[in-house]
Amino acid sequence: MSHKIIYLDNNATTPIHPEVKKAIIKAMSLYGNASSLHELGRTSRAAIEASRANISGFLGASPEELIFVGTGSEANNGVLNNITCHGSCCSAKQGKRDEIITTVIEHPCVLEASKCLASKGLKVHFLKVDDRGKIDLNQLQKLLSEHTALVSVMSANNEIGTIQEIGEIARLAHKYGAYFHTDAVQAVGKIPLDVRKLEIDFLSFSAHKIYGPKGVGSLYIRKGIPYCPFIRGGHQEMGRRAGTENTIGILALSRAIDMRREEMDEEAIRLLSLKKALKYGLAEKIPDIRFNGDQDDTLPGTLNVSFMGAEGESILLYLDLEGICVSTGSACASGSLDPSHVLLALGLTHEWAHGSVRISLGRQTTESEIHRVLKVFPGIIEKIRRMSTTYKKK
Repeated sequence: MSHKIIYLDNNATTPIHPEVKKAIIKAMSLYGNASSLHELGRTSRAAIEASRANISGFLGASPEELIFVGTGSEANNGVLNNITCHGSCCSAKQGKRDEIITTVIEHPCVLEASKCLASKGLKVHFLKVDDRGKIDLNQLQKLLSEHTALVSVMSANNEIGTIQEIGEIARLAHKYGAYFHTDAVQAVGKIPLDVRKLEIDFLSFSAHKIYGPKGVGSLYIRKGIPYCPFIRGGHQEMGRRAGTENTIGILALSRAIDMRREEMDEEAIRLLSLKKALKYGLAEKIPDIRFNGDQDDTLPGTLNVSFMGAEGESILLYLDLEGICVSTGSACASGSLDPSHVLLALGLTHEWAHGSVRISLGRQTTESEIHRVLKVFPGIIEKIRRMSTTYKKK
């Protein structure tokens, strides 16, 4: 097609920021292993530690509380593995605490890791959510006990954008002596987050969601909390994550954080305005649709919408033919034809859940792109519905 690509899948990954590209090119000259004692190694080490200080400051943390990892999924798995380690030589051993509380709408990496731990004998509680995607704090309080080792709740949902009451959840967890972890992969750099003010013990995030490269992320571990390395065999990252540091990726992440510090607030206002125009435009032009998730307490660029009588995969493919990139949910679950576990948890029927797409705007999204989407969307839905054997226009 001759159309210019309109990229609206920023929750899956973001284009690299031009300033981050410059930082990557510059960092490519730092080839010394940061663990080497010679000058080239020391130069790489200094650059990594400067990046650690910069990134930790953005989160309200201290540099020694931040380790670099490969992905957000690695960070999340690391926390779940750590907090439930019962190895006799492990400093993270939690005594009789052998229960985890998480939610039914977490990212697959948290859900699958939790189910794996359950298969090994740990007790895992899955909190339900209401029709906006918010957890019930009363249900959380009833599940908390002296057996709870960890509460893990994502800051903002990757499919619907709903933001949780992280500070309240952390304080409840601490009231019962449990640690609190948040998967903040979709939240860091999009909404303000301060680990001290929110009393967070563990926080995971990834560079490629904030205009950095893939393959690098970070895990915040509050000072004083023991941590069992998920990857062993090296002294790197203060003995908490073995493996040669990704110098280029870490410096790129630091530059991405610089740009979030400069652009996040203004961008949020602009994206909210564009999303509002998109939402009301779709509602005006297309009948039988519904918007999913909390419509107020939400990520500024995330819009999840369901169309009765139209399969999400068909919508995605027809939009793709027009040069418009969206998704039907989490990129990590894109190979599955099952309806979204997040949308089903909100109470949607299978029919509504199957007819959903996630539209996630980013810093490059323009008003003219939204106008083009609104121009082609109604015709696509009408075409799909004409072929449907079940859709009957009201």
